[in-house]
Amino acid sequence: MSNVPEMFASRVFDDKVMRARLPGKVYASLRRTIDSGAALDPALADAVASAMCAWAVENGATHFTHWFQPLTGITAEKHDGFINRAPDGRVIMEFSGKELIKGEPDASSFPSGGLRATFEARGYTAWDPSSYAFIKENTLCIPTAFCSYGGEALDKKTPLLRSMEALSRQALRILRLFGDTEVKRVITNVGPEQEYFLVDREMYLKRKDLIYTGRTLFGAKPPKGQELEDHYFGAIKPRVQAYMEELNEELWKLGVLAKTEHNEVAPAQHELAPVYSSTNVATDHNQLTMEIMKKVARKHGLVCLLHEKPFAGVNGSGKHNNWSISTDTGENLLSPGETPYENARFLLFLVAVIKAVDEYQDLLRLAVATAGNDHRLGANEAPPAVLSMFLGDELSAVLDAIETDTPYAGAEKKRLKLGVDILPRFTRDTTDRNRTSPFAFTGNKFEFRMVGSGDSIACANVMINASVAEALRQFADELEAAPDFDERLHALIKEQIIAHRRIIFNGNGYDDAWIREATEERGLLNLRTTADALPRLLEQKNVDMLTGHGVFSESELRSRYEIQLENYVRTVHIEALTMEDMARREILPAVAAYSAALADGVARKKAAAPTVACGYETRLIQKLSCLADCADAAAEELGKTVAALDALSDVTEEADFVRDEVLPKMAALRAVCDEAETLTAAEYWPFPTYGDLLFGV
Repeated sequence: MSNVPEMFASRVFDDKVMRARLPGKVYASLRRTIDSGAALDPALADAVASAMCAWAVENGATHFTHWFQPLTGITAEKHDGFINRAPDGRVIMEFSGKELIKGEPDASSFPSGGLRATFEARGYTAWDPSSYAFIKENTLCIPTAFCSYGGEALDKKTPLLRSMEALSRQALRILRLFGDTEVKRVITNVGPEQEYFLVDREMYLKRKDLIYTGRTLFGAKPPKGQELEDHYFGAIKPRVQAYMEELNEELWKLGVLAKTEHNEVAPAQHELAPVYSSTNVATDHNQLTMEIMKKVARKHGLVCLLHEKPFAGVNGSGKHNNWSISTDTGENLLSPGETPYENARFLLFLVAVIKAVDEYQDLLRLAVATAGNDHRLGANEAPPAVLSMFLGDELSAVLDAIETDTPYAGAEKKRLKLGVDILPRFTRDTTDRNRTSPFAFTGNKFEFRMVGSGDSIACANVMINASVAEALRQFADELEAAPDFDERLHALIKEQIIAHRRIIFNGNGYDDAWIREATEERGLLNLRTTADALPRLLEQKNVDMLTGHGVFSESELRSRYEIQLENYVRTVHIEALTMEDMARREILPAVAAYSAALADGVARKKAAAPTVACGYETRLIQKLSCLADCADAAAEELGKTVAALDALSDVTEEADFVRDEVLPKMAALRAVCDEAETLTAAEYWPFPTYGDLLFGV
């Protein structure tokens, strides 16, 4: 492996490169824009573009692109060459400030949810200086926002940047009330833990469901799954280790702080976690990470699966979104310190998050709502679809003391004795971890565990930022108007604890009793599917909050409702068609061929020895014949149901129909085909099984 410090960010036009290549005044002005969020001076663009072009060409780039994140959930790029004709007929490599600041990709084929007509093709990309440009292969990639001709956001970056600004504005109001005049900006930081599966590429190419949908639509449970828990943190297989090493190198070159790698719980499942960075940069880096994961996998004869639930019966893949708030002076506002009871500022920010999660639990749920994540949430490897917060024993005791106006004695930090003298003794953390909680406090940050593996983290962080900004706004309004700040502060914290106690749960989120308690006694929402969750986006309280902070316009919200529901419907539609195709063209012919072979064998035995019973073969033929008839009928029913879906035109009605009619028909077809797999000889089964895929690397 190359020298890591030398390799790191070698393909990034970062602060070190800018400092070395830009004139002093240009660098200082650009740095102010990045650090404070101030408007960019357009006069500087030519100088920045010239330096950026020279650096990129020196590093092998021939093209540039405005790299953006449309509402498809993946990234987009249109490449233009640096090449231009010089007056004397030669060619030169150049890049202007105008080209840096603004691009005009054709926006007609990107999802817009009714914001624009198909014939209205113009869209704009605008340079985001807060996320460094980088070179990918031979192209300089410039992170940008994407909007329509009318200025509506058509991407995931723009609302994210707006939400970060909204939270910063309200958090600064709170800090000023505590006498802090030094902080100029409050920043949200994220570290997304990325889970994924690796399967052999040759096996992958034999399964239409993986190719078309990213998940297995059929598959009987293998004799061994994750029952022994021997894969988790186990020794990494050589082929996977080679993949991880190259993945790290490619990510490090792009400035992605990939740090932790290990085997996850399910066979063939793994995880990569980066160091924290600002939410905007973390979002860009996670999109890059998913792209590079897939690209590197192909070089190793593998396929990286980022679907939330690629295999039934084993753990799915999430993306744990570790979220925190810090100041531009480097102080973590969610750090309790040594005495959290006395740390009034920390407690105020803590109850702001508690209030936000309780009042906007529907927004957090719908932010992670996809057809794939519906299979994962509540499946005993991921949090339930019901939002709750884990705080741990000490913080819960602190809040209890405030609520009841009783003294808090404090929890003595205990040193753990491990029973072996040679092993070190160390101080136990103030809270354990709760891996079943959707939104868990883990010391100085919150871990939002509901995000799906293939999702952009932008959507979840937009909703977290915006809902916390709203809680802080309400707090600031009250405290700024209070005659006695300290008295009102204590009362406000107590009031919020009492008002939002229902969202705090430190127990086992997988327990069915908790779901009953949450919904029947506490009144928490249980939005089990995407079709249940997404309509909440247009609830008036949510529209008012999100538009009030300038995170979305009302038309942008309606567009996202349409786009996400359409995506849900189309995803399941493709899955249903794929299932029907595989059942009719692969599974049923395989079962018929095996049954025919069995019948032929019985006939030969009878011809040779008429008294031979052949009971096993006869019973198996009967079972397979029955299963084939059932599979044929189930495929027929699914086909009719898909045809009925095609006849609908309203997206809300379509989503409800998918939930209530299409998905149950898909489950029925799968059940009978999976049973047929268990009875069909291996050499007749038309594609690799779960055992082949999960243990084939």
